[in-house]
Amino acid sequence: MLSGRRLDLLDPSPLDVEIADVAHGLARVARWNGQTAGEHIFSVAQHSLLVEEIARRLAPDADARALLTVLLHDAAEYVIGDMISPFKAVLGGEYKAVEKRLMAVVHLRFGLPPEAPPPTLKLLKRADATAAFLEATRLAGFSIEEARRFFGRPEGAPANVDLTPWPAADAEARFLDRFHALLP
Repeated sequence: MLSGRRLDLLDPSPLDVEIADVAHGLARVARWNGQTAGEHIFSVAQHSLLVEEIARRLAPDADARALLTVLLHDAAEYVIGDMISPFKAVLGGEYKAVEKRLMAVVHLRFGLPPEAPPPTLKLLKRADATAAFLEATRLAGFSIEEARRFFGRPEGAPANVDLTPWPAADAEARFLDRFHALLP
């Protein structure tokens, strides 16, 4: 990692996770395999911020720990990248095991339980599906009907949300700002 940390993918340690590395990596990982409109990629960092914003709208009383869990929901991708869901399904159990280990380590590093509590997970899934719907229809060329088949009906979407992809440096800085605002 740029911080000088060495992260063992098979046996990761929370001591080797730095938020600056997470933010830097996520700001440079493309959602939708880069198949989106715009001058810049729509990064996982920008997606994570969108999901967290939607979660706040869906659950205005959610505490900072729940929102931090939502913000970090794709944090493992700073190391392993973002793969489209059909390809993840082909890879199966080994991929999921590595991802799960990395997520547990990230959570522990930032004072969260290794796995999201069920209410937080439910909120996360709803917000993530809404973000995916918005991204699919506004950036990735899906029709509304097609997006509804894959992601359901959007809930809690901010009115007139601007999904213009940000330069990597902006995505990284905004992700770090929000992380620090939520850190207990």
